[in-house]
Amino acid sequence: MFPWELHDKPRDECGVFGIYAPGKSVALKTYYGLIALQHRGEESAGIAVSDGKELRLHKKMGLVTEVFNKDLIENLKGNAAIGHVRYSTSCDSSEANAQPLVYKDERGSIAVAHNGNITNASQLNKRLAPAGATKSLKLDSAVFLSFIEHYRNLPLKKLLERYLNDISGSYSLIMLTENSLIGLRDPHGMRPLCLGKMKNSEVGYMIASETCAIEAANGEVIREINPGEGVIINEAGIEFIQNCSRRRQCFCVFEYIYLARSDSVLDGRTVNSVRRDLGRELAREHPVAGDEVIAIPESGTAMAMGYSEQLGLPFREGLIRNRYMGRTFIKPEQTERELAVKLKFNVLGDVIRGQRVVIVDDSLVRGTTSRQIIQMFREAGAKEVHFLAASPPLRFPCYYGIDIPSVDELAAAQRTVEEVRLQIGADSLHYLSLPGMLQVLQRSEELCTACFDGVYHVPVFKQETG
Repeated sequence: MFPWELHDKPRDECGVFGIYAPGKSVALKTYYGLIALQHRGEESAGIAVSDGKELRLHKKMGLVTEVFNKDLIENLKGNAAIGHVRYSTSCDSSEANAQPLVYKDERGSIAVAHNGNITNASQLNKRLAPAGATKSLKLDSAVFLSFIEHYRNLPLKKLLERYLNDISGSYSLIMLTENSLIGLRDPHGMRPLCLGKMKNSEVGYMIASETCAIEAANGEVIREINPGEGVIINEAGIEFIQNCSRRRQCFCVFEYIYLARSDSVLDGRTVNSVRRDLGRELAREHPVAGDEVIAIPESGTAMAMGYSEQLGLPFREGLIRNRYMGRTFIKPEQTERELAVKLKFNVLGDVIRGQRVVIVDDSLVRGTTSRQIIQMFREAGAKEVHFLAASPPLRFPCYYGIDIPSVDELAAAQRTVEEVRLQIGADSLHYLSLPGMLQVLQRSEELCTACFDGVYHVPVFKQETG
């Protein structure tokens, strides 16, 4: 039975972290980095460590703090490490599919941690004919091991070139050998990946999905790794490679809207500041006559504050989120979903009663949670309830590593705005326009907006989209 998560939001598939710092507590710093990336994946966690001779791996289902304890971290000694947190989108949630994944033969071992989704994995696996342990893995990330198995005689740089030229889809990839830490970002730059270094003149480098992870591990950010760029770090220093032809840039717009942590920096701007600006633009496009602005915590808070600031309406805390419900799963019966919303959110009646409430959230996906929250506001005595999303209507699924449901599950896919308004029971419903969103973002490279406009610039193969 498919578990329905309590949170009616898109989820990213993974978060990755790597560090090369001989003489330092690399497993502990990886642990800190993964905790900072916990929002990117809450189903499993793993760390692989190299001591220069062999790789050691520990991974299990659960949150980072559940998978690791003090003794485990202290026993994972080495010069370099990589870590992974996972949220499954295209494969079963199980310990076998937890990452990092490790390939081992008589020449040595390589561990890989991947964030994204490979859209031509089936075609590649047919061509490469994986064997052994590689063949038994069903998740798309296993294609990286298949390449290692098939092209084991290639030098590392040539293997990375193979990845860049042959693999389609999205991937921010971190690899670990006995002697080197490697980072690689797909040529379209769909998923984030950044480079950092140890603070206080200490020797060592870090690679992570987000800048917040580097800072949590007491590092300082150097820059984003460019689309199609690889980095190899070992005792010889740091080396950059970029051997693929430049392709259309398609950075995922949902990193700004929801996925990235608010204190992370993308393209030189904090995510929090971008989200506030999205809220301000939403207010310019749709100034609702209300008495107060309420956010859907936590993701909609910055947008709601921007909306409040732009219109001069008071921003109030009217909805309390139970932070301990993040990983709870329930059966798909509708009555249990409705109960789950009440377990996760509680309305402050004295704030809501008699007010014209303007609810601001980052997006509207299925609409099930929004409908329940609006009903809770009405039961608490709200005079009016208006719902605003600081992003355009979600009309198309994602094939690049974000769990945006099928068309049938998306509230706006086959309905007008008025029909969605009636579905969720709001007095009015407004979305931020696509041009308005893009005007706020003004990113130096192009964005992937396929979930809004259905334009998939990176090839999607039929058998990978079911």
